[in-house]
Amino acid sequence: MEDGFKGKVALVTGGASGIGRAIVSKFAAAGIRVVIVDLRVDEATETESIVSKAGGEARFIRADLSRADDVEAVVKKTVATFGRLDYACNNAGVLARKVARIAEFSEEDWDRVIENNLKSVFLCLKYELRQMLAQGCGSIVNTASNYGLVGAGHGVNAYVASKHGVVGLTKAAALEYAEEGIRVNAVCPGHIETPLTREYLSDPERREEVVSRYPVRRLGTAEEIASAVLWLCSDDSSFVTGHALAVDGGYLAR
Repeated sequence: MEDGFKGKVALVTGGASGIGRAIVSKFAAAGIRVVIVDLRVDEATETESIVSKAGGEARFIRADLSRADDVEAVVKKTVATFGRLDYACNNAGVLARKVARIAEFSEEDWDRVIENNLKSVFLCLKYELRQMLAQGCGSIVNTASNYGLVGAGHGVNAYVASKHGVVGLTKAAALEYAEEGIRVNAVCPGHIETPLTREYLSDPERREEVVSRYPVRRLGTAEEIASAVLWLCSDDSSFVTGHALAVDGGYLAR
């Protein structure tokens, strides 16, 4: 699979740490030149250094993905630096600052989650697709969640809504651009060991309860998600578009 990636170019949002860093590293190890997009300078610079020390090639661009001008500039800088854009993984996202049921959920927190998890994916798709249309090909993977395929009663309603939106947007984009050589898919992770989930899972009882939801009786790793993203970008998945791939340890099979 990896031989077909030599010389290709990918853009990864939220690439500074966690799943995003694993995706950046997986792409770079396959010979893909990678643009890391994030707001967190220190972590993104560290990811860039990790890739460089491993013999890969990556460039960091700081951007606010809720701003159209920033997203458009990222795509333009990517093409200016590497000449093209073959793959994109729209991975950036946030959790609500405070877990609460809908009747108590703050409007401010709702807007923040939807803006970062859904609007940002729309804006990224908008400008990535324009470049890929000009090239006549491309593959995009949006990071959704297992909670983009089912509901959750844990006070994470904004997150659930945003990730369902990502899945729906993925399917719409796939249908709109299938005849023009561009594939759009989503990866739907279950609970993954990352800095984003570390605090939430730091309580042993809560961690045990979360793990108990998964038939494989463990949480996933960022590297497992990265492998799925790489496959969805590869020619090995050339007949796959509009698909939401659950990588969830059997969560949805219950």
